[in-house]
Amino acid sequence: MRVFGYPVVVAALSVTLYSTLQGQALDAAQVLAATREALGGEKKLSGVKTFTATGRTRQVRGNNLVPIEFEITCELPDKFVRIDEFPAQDTDQTRLGFKGDELIQFPPPPSGAGRGRAGESAPPPAGRAGGGPPSNSDRAAGVAPANAGRGAGSAPPEGGRTGGPPPLGPAQQRVVNVKQDFVRLTLGMFATSFPSYPLTFKYLAQGEAPEGKADILDVAGPVNFSARFVVQRDTHLPVMLMWQVPPTTVMLRIPGQPMPGSVPPGALVVDAPAPPPAGASQDDRTQYAATIANLRRQALTEAKPIDYRMYYAAFRDVDGFKVPFRIRRAIAGETIEETTFDRIRINTRVDPRKFEAPK
Repeated sequence: MRVFGYPVVVAALSVTLYSTLQGQALDAAQVLAATREALGGEKKLSGVKTFTATGRTRQVRGNNLVPIEFEITCELPDKFVRIDEFPAQDTDQTRLGFKGDELIQFPPPPSGAGRGRAGESAPPPAGRAGGGPPSNSDRAAGVAPANAGRGAGSAPPEGGRTGGPPPLGPAQQRVVNVKQDFVRLTLGMFATSFPSYPLTFKYLAQGEAPEGKADILDVAGPVNFSARFVVQRDTHLPVMLMWQVPPTTVMLRIPGQPMPGSVPPGALVVDAPAPPPAGASQDDRTQYAATIANLRRQALTEAKPIDYRMYYAAFRDVDGFKVPFRIRRAIAGETIEETTFDRIRINTRVDPRKFEAPK
C-alpha cells in the first residue's frame, strides 16, 4: 500500500502560469542569483568542493514500499557516486555514478543493456538510473519491458533523426542518465550547473500556487535535456523541477487474463484481443504477435509525454548553507519515492576509492 502523504507540496501541482509580458520581465540570472543568496551566498556556494550525504529512500514498487539506505559522495564538478543498500532484501549494495565521462556502476550492467530502467516499471532511487526486469505478474499482464523514466529526464537523443549526431551507445547513455540525475539533485542544492553537464537557463513565467508566487525557468542541457525549475518568490528557495518523458511502458488488458495488482505510474493500458486458442496454427500465432506489436507501437506513438516532478523541501542549515533534507519524486501525479537526508557534510575529505567500482 502506498502511504505517502503530502498535503502541502501536492498543491504545487496546481501552478498556474502567467505570461512574463504582464509587468516587468525578470531575467533568469536575477532569479538564480537571488536563489544562490538564499542557499548560502555566492562566495560560500562557489567554495564548495565536496559534499557527502547519508539517508534513506522509500521507494514504491508495485504495492510495496521498499526501504533503501544510501550514501552519496560528490567531488565537484565531475565526480559523483551513490551507494545503496537494501536492508529488507538479501542483495548486495549497488553503486552508481560517474567520474568525468566514465560510468561507475556495480553490479555492472548486463551485456547488451540499453538505457537501463530510468526510472523504472517503478523508478529507482533519487540519483540513480537503470533498473530491473518486469515481474512475472507484469509479463502475464503484457507489460512492455521499458525504461520507466528516471534517468531519462529528457527527450530521446537526436541520433535517431537524419542529419543529427550519431546515437549514443548503451554505456554513453547510462552516463548521461546518471549525470541528469546529478543535475536534478544539485539544482536544488546550488541553483547552478557544472561543467560536467552544463545547463542554460531562460526565464519562462511567473507561477501562482496556494503557497504564493513562484518564478519558473526553462532549463536546457546536452542530449536534449529539458526541464522547468520552480523557485518560490518569497523565500527564493527551489520548490521543484518539472520535466516530461515519452511513455515507455505498455500494459495489455487481455480478456480472461488478470491485470497486476498495481499499474505503474505513467503506464499506458491498452485493450488487446484474446490470444488464439491452444493448438492454433503458426500463422494465427504469428498474426496475433504482429497485432500485439502494432498495438504497442500505436499506443506509444499516439500517447502524450508523461509528467515528472522532483520536489525540494525541509531546507535546513548546514554550516551556513540551506540544503533540502527531503526530496520527493512523482510520475503522472503519483509519488514513487521519497528521499530523506540524515546528515550532509560540506567540504569534507572524501576517499577517492569511493569513485571506483568494486572489482
